[in-house]
Amino acid sequence: MSSGAMMSAERRSVLSLLREAQARYESLHISDDVFGEAESGGGSSDANPFYSTSESSSEAPPCPGATPTSPGPRATCPGSDGGDEHHGLFYCNPLVGDEDGDDVDTDEGWTSLLSDVSIPTFNGTCGPTHPMPATASPLDFLQLFVPDNLLKLMVTQTNMYAHKYQERFGNDPGWRDTDLAEMRAFLGLVASTAVHHSESVLSIWGGGFFGNGLLAKVMSQDRFEKLLKYFHVVAFRSTQSTHGLYKVQPFLDALQSGFDAAFQPSQTQVLHEPLIEEDLTYVAAWAGLDGERRRRKKRKFSLWVRQCTTTGFICQIHVYLKANSDALEAFRNRVQLHSLVAKHLCVPLLPHNYIIFCGPSITSLQLFQEFEKKGIYCCGLLSSRKSDCTGLPRSALVSPVLPLPRGQYSSRMKGTYSITCWANKGVFRFLTNAYSPLKRGVIIKRKGGNLIEMPCPQAVEAFAAHLSYICKYDDKYSRYFITHKPNKTWQQIFWLALSITMNNAYVLYKLSAAYTRCRYSRTQFGQHLMQELLGLENESPPEENLSDPLAKRLNTAN
Repeated sequence: MSSGAMMSAERRSVLSLLREAQARYESLHISDDVFGEAESGGGSSDANPFYSTSESSSEAPPCPGATPTSPGPRATCPGSDGGDEHHGLFYCNPLVGDEDGDDVDTDEGWTSLLSDVSIPTFNGTCGPTHPMPATASPLDFLQLFVPDNLLKLMVTQTNMYAHKYQERFGNDPGWRDTDLAEMRAFLGLVASTAVHHSESVLSIWGGGFFGNGLLAKVMSQDRFEKLLKYFHVVAFRSTQSTHGLYKVQPFLDALQSGFDAAFQPSQTQVLHEPLIEEDLTYVAAWAGLDGERRRRKKRKFSLWVRQCTTTGFICQIHVYLKANSDALEAFRNRVQLHSLVAKHLCVPLLPHNYIIFCGPSITSLQLFQEFEKKGIYCCGLLSSRKSDCTGLPRSALVSPVLPLPRGQYSSRMKGTYSITCWANKGVFRFLTNAYSPLKRGVIIKRKGGNLIEMPCPQAVEAFAAHLSYICKYDDKYSRYFITHKPNKTWQQIFWLALSITMNNAYVLYKLSAAYTRCRYSRTQFGQHLMQELLGLENESPPEENLSDPLAKRLNTAN
């Protein structure tokens, strides 16, 4: 066979693998884009080693250049000549302090002799717990998490705070007690910044670029400012309350109850800090159109979530204050703090054999062992600088002297736990008890017009598939973030949590019969939701009145 024919046959084989990989990758999602908008065209994915599609995992044939070893299976170095296996590991520089330079093959009980690992079958369910009718509106989905009784609590507490404030500082003749309909409209006006991307909600009443005459008719600016001044979820601290988040904690608890009642997550979930900053595109637009942006104070809190990697639904929110004296000691040890956060996020999980993915600051052998006792299995990225490496083999954490070829990998094992070292743009290390070190996958990357196929262990393949989806979710999420930024910490947390809730409402909408009836994009969903909150559902279509002013300006210019 000629060389041209061989190259053509090889290319057809690679394209076939790519099509299978794309089918598997897309099956992880509701759609290719959780927000229902078209993904941008091609381009290189090389900047992110985990943004990829992958072939089905299976028992892999011997890797190129690998030689069979005995006794038992070993992970050999793909691309090596087999002359220097070094116990199935790529050769690393000698350990610091090891005078003779010998690599300990069984340090801390870890060995290069690998065995198969399997976890029990997932016995949970995934998806919405209560089917919504095809006629359900965006507000119906939001009220699964923010029902009227929660809004009535805000009405009561806001009125109480206004009365107490006036008793102390004098009467405010411009104030009158608010009610449920007005509270809905107040939330709708602030939430409009997630659609309009204006830095200040007060720009609605201005005559500038972000002015909106339709929204300005719903409520006067003076009345809105009064509500903004007195708005509260909890007006006063109780004698038993010592928590720094007491003003917003009832709202967070109510959201959590709604999340648990409305949705069951898939087997695979990830613990991470979501992207909660503004979209840089609109930051530049604000600076150019509405003058200089005011300087933001550094946030006094940190927010972590547990997120379903199949749908993007955020199952749990955890907030901790950086000024909390109870956590001061933990803040001195970031690894210990993140371990406590991970435990808190996984408390509600029943022993259904879930698989948790996490980053280096959470990954640790001790934490994974605690989770395994509760029927939770883990796969995490390791870092010698950020992770708690207690109980891990030092030799597997030492970087190689020379750069390694991409796709080269090795594994060590202790019981059901394995450490896998995989070379891409550097060496990535994974600790897992959820995936067998004997099972292999492949990552197929597109760079320019070429397809690059890299063999990898199953744990790397799974980590790449699930984490890249979360990265995509975060990139899109920042476009629908409520951009109103108050100075009070509890209010910052409130609007952030409401932003997450609106995204969760859209995820449930895409999983319901209502999406089949009327396929809204995330922008359209937000516009209709805002209409209902403001009582404008009988007005003309939101695309005409509530459209993104920046998009409108660009369309006019074109």
